[in-house]
Amino acid sequence: MRKSLSIIFFIAVIFTAAAQKTNLKKIDRFIQKAQTDWDVPGLSVAIVKDGEIVFEKGYGTMEVNTSKKPDEHTLYAIASNTKAFTAAIISQLVDEGKLDWDDKVQKYLPYFELYDAAISKMVTIQDLLSHNVGLGTFSGDAIWYKSELSTEEIVKRIKYVKPAYEFRNGYGYSNLMFITAGDLIEKVTGKSFKENVTERFLQPLNMDDAVVSVNDYGDNTNVATPHGRRNDGNYKIDHVAWDNVQSTGGLISSVHDMAKWLIFNMNDGIINGDTLISKSNRNKMWSLQNSFEVNQADPNSRGQRFNGYGLGWFITNYHNAFQVGHGGGYDGMISSVQMLPDENLGVIVLTNGVKVPTNAIVYYIFDQYLNRPEKDWSTEMLEGYNKWKASDTRVADRKTARVEGTVPILDEEDIIGRYYTPAYGHFTVKKEGDELKLFWEHSPLLSSTLKHFNYDSYVMEWNHPQVWFDFGTVEIEKDAYNNVTGISFDVPNDDFFMNELNAYRVDD
Repeated sequence: MRKSLSIIFFIAVIFTAAAQKTNLKKIDRFIQKAQTDWDVPGLSVAIVKDGEIVFEKGYGTMEVNTSKKPDEHTLYAIASNTKAFTAAIISQLVDEGKLDWDDKVQKYLPYFELYDAAISKMVTIQDLLSHNVGLGTFSGDAIWYKSELSTEEIVKRIKYVKPAYEFRNGYGYSNLMFITAGDLIEKVTGKSFKENVTERFLQPLNMDDAVVSVNDYGDNTNVATPHGRRNDGNYKIDHVAWDNVQSTGGLISSVHDMAKWLIFNMNDGIINGDTLISKSNRNKMWSLQNSFEVNQADPNSRGQRFNGYGLGWFITNYHNAFQVGHGGGYDGMISSVQMLPDENLGVIVLTNGVKVPTNAIVYYIFDQYLNRPEKDWSTEMLEGYNKWKASDTRVADRKTARVEGTVPILDEEDIIGRYYTPAYGHFTVKKEGDELKLFWEHSPLLSSTLKHFNYDSYVMEWNHPQVWFDFGTVEIEKDAYNNVTGISFDVPNDDFFMNELNAYRVDD
């Protein structure tokens, strides 16, 4: 009898292993098809289960028009997935007694201010990481994007960004607050964010691929090229350094290293028996700090019953499973890092494009491990993406509204000069040869050539490729006597609100 049971057990183990192997083959085929269908240049995927990396592979190409394939060690910008590292550093500082979650930010950064000076005094360290201070989603990002401002200089400009809702009474995804958290980390420790994240996590976890800046690649050529998208095709773009905003999105990593990060997190912040983050603080990061409304009457296809933000992580459920994760968007690269902690399951998808099947891949893998019914997430989400893109007529509407044959009321000599906004600094309009040029004081990569568009508005033809936006105009503002008073921006996009930088005319 015992011998028979042993044989049955042995056969069961074989079938279980075979089933697992089959699952991975199905997953492999799904990812390959998704990469092709979505026309993303390349991507890498890793799966962790029960504390082990069970799958890691690259697909497509590291750069369009080349045959160089990515692998599990290929570097991609993980962008906002950095936020979890920032929250983890703060957690360590709390564990070390150097900070308290309820400490006021101004205790460490006296120059930190919101639009309302009274509210500024109330903001705590925990508030910085939970997106509840009152700023709108992505509000103020035009201040730091591609700028050469220091981290501290960016923080000092936050007071000019108007709130979207009352303090602790809503949700607005705020990169500015995580930039502030990075500044605070540097002031408290006396070390750079790069030094902190390297010494506290990258080195202990043996994340040997990861770097904190595009300037740290050194001799490593296993680096994916970022891509923009235009006319239904991909084009390569240059890497952009996010060195002044590393705490909100500066890390660059591989799926192999991010797999180590997820294993560490799902192991309660312990690595090789060494507790790097207390269980209480790991729990705090994974607890809802800011809750979003969910449609309980008509649940979505993920069976979502709750949704919100913890500290550096989004918190929700995938059907009956607790889910923790985050996404990231860098110029020409989008990523997703997701966990089902109770299943000890994690998925990392890093890409080098902006039209990507990141979450389609994540959900398909979740379904495979949860033994859920087969669902073609890629096809469904691609159809949704295409409909969404087709519905965005903002640029087309502006071009249609243009009145043919208009000429500027103002002479070019009237436009030439300097403009200023406290939130950013100076803009300068100059004449170079026969062309008008618009220069950004702190962001040379956003400078443009001005071409007449409509009355006293000009199209900004960017001197460098822009991934998140393309068409945009600048309107020359004037008073009743045709005296130039300022400039206003109109750049339709969902990420960087240039109108927050509308500037007034200043004397030279």
